[in-house]
Amino acid sequence: MLRLNYIKAAPRPYEYLSTLSHYFHDCGLPDGLVELVWLRASQLNGCAYCIDMHVTDALKVGIEPRRVHLLDAWRETELYSPAERAALAWTEAVTNVQDGHVPDDVFAELRAHYDDKEISDLTFAVATINAWNRMAIAFRAPLPKVPHGVR
Repeated sequence: MLRLNYIKAAPRPYEYLSTLSHYFHDCGLPDGLVELVWLRASQLNGCAYCIDMHVTDALKVGIEPRRVHLLDAWRETELYSPAERAALAWTEAVTNVQDGHVPDDVFAELRAHYDDKEISDLTFAVATINAWNRMAIAFRAPLPKVPHGVR
């Protein structure tokens, strides 16, 4: 059960975070990458609400269902390009900062595939989904009665 309606209680931060989220859909990062990153961070954080939403969104933007289903085991498959693998490793390192600093080798691999703007956008995207995950988890956002995107 929802602990409190944080959207109603603090609408301006919600609007700003929503605006930031919309930016990533046309910021120049490769199609589908943001959804993979948002889904992976949500998996790491254990955010059922966001996992449900981003599975739906990933499928909607055309990511192959098999790639969505196996994202939790991305290191064990050949389904992700080297650039996607670098972005997923970066997502994990930035999400799991409690493990210490983001490793230099993870950054070096990311740098091999993305330019400064893309790396910055990707990192802001990871920070943004981590903020959403923390809000949904802290306030126990319930899953919708029907899956996200289904009406």
